[in-house]
Amino acid sequence: MGCIYRYMVIAFLIAAPQVIQGQWNVEALKLAQVMEKVSHFYVDSIDEGDMVEHTIVRMLHELDPHSSYLSKEDLEELSEQLEGEFEGIGVSFNVLEDTIYIIRTIAGGPSERVGLMAGDRIVKVNGKTVAGIGITTRGVQSHLKGPKGSTVEVSVKRRNNINLMDFSITRDKIPVYSLDASYMVNDRIGYVKLARFSHTTIDEFEGAMKSLKEQGMKDMILDLSGNGGGWLPVAVELSDHFLSGDKEIVRTEGSKVPDRRYRARKAGLFEEGNLVVMIDGSSASASEIVSGALQDWDRGVLVGRRSFGKGLVQQPFMLNDGSLIRLTVARYYTPTGRLIQKSYENGYEEYALDLINRYNRGELSSADSINFPESQQYKTLTLNRTVYGGGGIMPDYFVPMDTSAYSDYYRDLISKGIFNRFVLQYVDVHRKEILEKYKDFISFNNAYQPSQVALDRLILFATEEGIEFNEGDWKLSGDHISMLFKSYMARDLWGMEYFFQVYNPTNEVFHRAVEILEDPILLKQKLSKVDY
Repeated sequence: MGCIYRYMVIAFLIAAPQVIQGQWNVEALKLAQVMEKVSHFYVDSIDEGDMVEHTIVRMLHELDPHSSYLSKEDLEELSEQLEGEFEGIGVSFNVLEDTIYIIRTIAGGPSERVGLMAGDRIVKVNGKTVAGIGITTRGVQSHLKGPKGSTVEVSVKRRNNINLMDFSITRDKIPVYSLDASYMVNDRIGYVKLARFSHTTIDEFEGAMKSLKEQGMKDMILDLSGNGGGWLPVAVELSDHFLSGDKEIVRTEGSKVPDRRYRARKAGLFEEGNLVVMIDGSSASASEIVSGALQDWDRGVLVGRRSFGKGLVQQPFMLNDGSLIRLTVARYYTPTGRLIQKSYENGYEEYALDLINRYNRGELSSADSINFPESQQYKTLTLNRTVYGGGGIMPDYFVPMDTSAYSDYYRDLISKGIFNRFVLQYVDVHRKEILEKYKDFISFNNAYQPSQVALDRLILFATEEGIEFNEGDWKLSGDHISMLFKSYMARDLWGMEYFFQVYNPTNEVFHRAVEILEDPILLKQKLSKVDY
């Protein structure tokens, strides 16, 4: 059946366009005939739509790991992230105990304007009960999203209020932010954390830079760890903010599309000043374009672990039902000529396991476990340092992953969502008293530590959810769990930016980034050689 499915899909993709052009390809006609026979004569009934979608996915995976298919629904979700906005009521929510729980309202958005608050639970939407029915995240979105200007009636349960509270909310355009955090680490070092590269990224970045410069920023940490990429032009424009003149940023080469070179073309906001870029194994695509260009021009020091290695360029092609295929048409190369893309010759399944294989090989704990062939050596364009190609960007300063606090008990708390759910509930119950005691984030960050009572409640909650307490694991992970407790609370009380202000001082990669910027000798050393 798998081969038949593949033929049917190829018939859809190849035969139809060629009929329009009046040029029947014999092989495409053959595949179309197979499709027609299966549809009319196969012994069992089949869901043709489901069959086609599964086969498209399989076919594209056989081409390369990044050619992909997006259903209409998946495309809408991706578009929100990359376009930087959607139309809805403007809340961040979680489904907690089968109820829609509002984590926070988006500043200036429709929900905040009518008076919805963090901690409210949505019970009804347009008179229909949505609590206790097993609603999913996608189900919530289908209820709350809608065209700008349309109205939705929401009934919420607010803590300490007996009766439901009714709100009429007029939907509006809601921003989806790509910049998670920007703040001053000290009196001269600024920090910017980018989650993705979307259409709003440059505006967000430029706003953050203006604010940080007004606060006295002279040196900068750009955090691209965990950033899976996004729009190529945005990566080019961000790189342009750090590179002077008309320096090449990236080039793309393909056999059926024109080769292109992207260069710096305008005065940037941080062409001078010391720069450190944080990367890791989840930094991919657009993140690698930026980090590769900055490393090749010796513009800053890269700190962390080898990036993902996604250097294939996809072009979107819309299909007639509103779905889309993203087909690889070219490859990325850094200014020195390094190919960003790692090998996928062993197939999609092996490629998907690459990050796990890196861990098993010891690559995340020791740079000595990473082998670079002599044929993949390149020289940087300003200081003539040796850097390597062959997939991904290797940082100038390797920082091993610290797993010393990662016990099985800790992993279960995180991976099963227990930790996040408990902190949400804890903040909901104690929000008023916390905010009365700590008037702002600064006082909270300086003085708050989770009490033993709070941690005991977490342990009890986890036990009730089927995670057995392990005293040895707690001794190993307790301090880290306590720190994350505080970080999650800061996030739920004030926003994502404050999570990083609590978490970063315990992050070894961040610590090394600050250390480099505070030590001129160390900074010069890292820009004179690659330290593996």
